[in-house]
Amino acid sequence: MRVMQWLTGCFVAGIFLLGCSKSNNKPEEKPVVKKDSATYDLENFPEGARPREVGLKLTERLLQTEYSYWGNIYSQYTADHITYPDVCAWLGALWFSKSVGNDALYNQLVARFEPLFTTQKHLQPNVNTTADNKVDYYVFGAVPLEIYTQKKESRYKELGMKYADGQWALPSKPTASQKDWHDDGYSWQTRLWIDDMFMITALQAQAYLATGDEKYIERTAREVVLYLDQLQRDNGLFYHAPNAPFFWARGDGWMAVGMTEILRILPKTAKYDLYRTRIMKGYKDMMATLLRYQAPGGMWGQLIDNMSSWKETSGSAMFTYALISGVRNGWLDKEKYGAAARKAWLSLLTYLEPNYDIREVCEGTGARNDYQYYLDRRRWIGDLHGQAAMLWCAYALSSPIK
Repeated sequence: MRVMQWLTGCFVAGIFLLGCSKSNNKPEEKPVVKKDSATYDLENFPEGARPREVGLKLTERLLQTEYSYWGNIYSQYTADHITYPDVCAWLGALWFSKSVGNDALYNQLVARFEPLFTTQKHLQPNVNTTADNKVDYYVFGAVPLEIYTQKKESRYKELGMKYADGQWALPSKPTASQKDWHDDGYSWQTRLWIDDMFMITALQAQAYLATGDEKYIERTAREVVLYLDQLQRDNGLFYHAPNAPFFWARGDGWMAVGMTEILRILPKTAKYDLYRTRIMKGYKDMMATLLRYQAPGGMWGQLIDNMSSWKETSGSAMFTYALISGVRNGWLDKEKYGAAARKAWLSLLTYLEPNYDIREVCEGTGARNDYQYYLDRRRWIGDLHGQAAMLWCAYALSSPIK
């Protein structure tokens, strides 16, 4: 019996091996893999992740929030003027509410501005500030200019243009550097700091949209090209400063958003082709490198090229905005970059508190030649650097495809 079982087993095994041998002689048939469009779909999201829902909650949260101390809404200190993180969040909320056609929400954001003409006029940033970071004060003008494009009330335009024109009008007692930049046709506020890219772009682009005068968009394009030529590294990223050779996420985020904004608004005429070509190259170089450093979960580290550094939300959201805009405007491959943008957006949402404050936002950070300094920066909750960038993402995802 055992012999018969053994012979039967050999016979069956032989038939099995013969079948395997015959199948191995055939060309290998690759399985048909149906692409899952959800991996790069920027139109359809699950409940709780839909951009309109999230953008509404973020805007309502902003309307509930007092003006911040340089972005920190829980600071023990009180700001003596409207700081740039508030401006960025305000712009994002205005853009979002306009893109979804929510006039009531837009009007609430406009009503929030009204006291700045009267009882809160002292919070208008000083155009004669002695601070070194003058662009951080002047970008305030972008908010009234955005409101003017919708409301057409001259007082908004007059206030906004005071800052926009002031950014190119040489002060009475300029430094030698300020005069040199001005004489070369650039803003006297030029410092070649990476965060300036958004501060200058946002204000001058809004001046162009409010007036239709192309001098504002052309001077902005020249400024962007200058920053690219001077600051972008071979890998497409940017050091925080010449004496801080580190790829700090939020710093690079300002460059990503600045390039995105100018590409979005630049007139589609041959006059601007050279600017467009140069800026597009800088933009695409940066986006390609960002893809390589995106963590499996969808985020980017506090130091971009250090994959083990803590995941920072404001810089990650800025990169996400740039990616979303690139895909939706047709600048980037929709499958490759759309997948990265979708993954990043869904990951960012996991950092939102129930009240829509976002966690893991790097505190305000000056440049320092100290690698550990960046890794040890404090992490805020609800800081407007992060809230603003999330609003930009919601706006970009909610805007009609061009």
